[in-house]
Amino acid sequence: MDPSTPYPSQRMPVLARNVVATSQPLAASAGLRMLMAGGNAVDAAIATAMALTVVEPTSNGLGSDAFAILWDGQALHGLNASGRSPAGLTPERFAGHDAIPLRGEDTVTVPGAVSAWIETHRRFGSLPLAQVAAPAVGYAREGFPVSPITARAWSQAERTFADRPDFVQAFLPNGRAPRAGETWRFPDQAATLEAIVESEGDAFYTGDLAERMAAHVQAGGGALAAADLAEHRPDWVGTISTAYGEHELHEIPPNGQGLAALLALGILRHTDVADHAPDSVAALHLQIEAMKLAYADAYRYVGDPDHLDVPPSDLLDDGYLAERAGAIDPHRAGDPTYGVPRRGGTVYLTAADAEGRMVSFIQSNYYGFGSGVVVPGTGISLQNRGAGFTLQAGHPNRVGPRKRPFHTIIPAFLTRQGAPDMSFGVMGGPMQPQGHVQMVLRTVLWGQNPQAAADAPRWRVVEGRTVALESGFAPATLEALGDLGHDVTATAPEHSFAFGGAQLVRRLPDGGYVAGSDPRKDGLATGF
Repeated sequence: MDPSTPYPSQRMPVLARNVVATSQPLAASAGLRMLMAGGNAVDAAIATAMALTVVEPTSNGLGSDAFAILWDGQALHGLNASGRSPAGLTPERFAGHDAIPLRGEDTVTVPGAVSAWIETHRRFGSLPLAQVAAPAVGYAREGFPVSPITARAWSQAERTFADRPDFVQAFLPNGRAPRAGETWRFPDQAATLEAIVESEGDAFYTGDLAERMAAHVQAGGGALAAADLAEHRPDWVGTISTAYGEHELHEIPPNGQGLAALLALGILRHTDVADHAPDSVAALHLQIEAMKLAYADAYRYVGDPDHLDVPPSDLLDDGYLAERAGAIDPHRAGDPTYGVPRRGGTVYLTAADAEGRMVSFIQSNYYGFGSGVVVPGTGISLQNRGAGFTLQAGHPNRVGPRKRPFHTIIPAFLTRQGAPDMSFGVMGGPMQPQGHVQMVLRTVLWGQNPQAAADAPRWRVVEGRTVALESGFAPATLEALGDLGHDVTATAPEHSFAFGGAQLVRRLPDGGYVAGSDPRKDGLATGF
């Protein structure tokens, strides 16, 4: 692993035996407090996740979904805590529409993040839940200074949700968003967090909070009912994986888009990408083309796991991946469609402790602040994951009752010959699987340390032959990719948020970890 930092950054990799990395420093410190109090990586992850709903509400909240991959010291576990659609959300509800609305009551699905906290704590936590929640409760009740990038995202909500009184009352109480450095207090959210802790989640899914959520959504014309919340359960689903050399990349199975990262990496396994330098035109071209093929398949085949028409194992078959790799022209950009296999705005955090536990955890309201629906007096902002459904008849992701929609948020985990190696993620909508591929290649193939991998400029497939390249690539590289037929969009530094936010923790051979946190976010990697 190369300890150098070859890309412009103000950050150094963090080396310690206990670490937390996430997109907001106060949330990272919440997790670190658990580790310093004798808690484990799971305690730290839950404390960080809870705190993030308070200190970075632009990206997640109490109405979020969540997924996790964790190494408990002996084995790897995968948790799908995404919620299902309401029983009343039928295709007929959208008759005459071209697409599901992006926001509003009809996009609300059952929030699963709270169930992820409770389930992982019950199974793997060591500290009392009240102690784990204390930093989040404190930030909400006593207040905290809003960080700069969060403040910038918050200000956009002034226009987006100006016509929603429930949102304005909760998050724009003075008619505007808080500015960077201003103190934000949200006592309603503090009280809700305490109710969740006291009832171990029951208040949220079967008690007073559930009733208030359902009533508010229905008052706005939505379908969410108390019975939908009561029936929610998180599922331990394991992981799906693909090999790259001695390593295996693990993702959560569908309904998440992690399959796209596995497909792209598996396709690249059948190319000569390893023969090229990390920022070379040839390496970039192969990665971009593999990602386009992977996304073509993912958008066709990913949906609720109970409604898939092609299992992930067929798509990850080595023969199929080799066939897809053969579709790449090394000298020309393509515009692929999905293959036919033979049948046979999110927050991310990672924590690891000295005993070897590692947690990869992600939660999100989807688009900034989610649906815009906020339950009065509770601090619960509800996600708009229903917008992830399609109206296409016969598609596994077609909108329907009690279905999990296509999900963008995906945690990642890397093993080496079955042993834990790296817990990581790259938040940011469709950037996430693309970021996973780039992080794996930079760390595993090209030997970069986690901070260098996070600092490096990124590419992002958009659609068709369009690809966005972040500032930091040489102008000659953009020109050469254009000569290959790519429609290259150069992205200015102020728009770097479109390339996601990476957080990475990798094991050191002699014990301990090296962690990196993305400079595109307010975040922090910290440890002791």
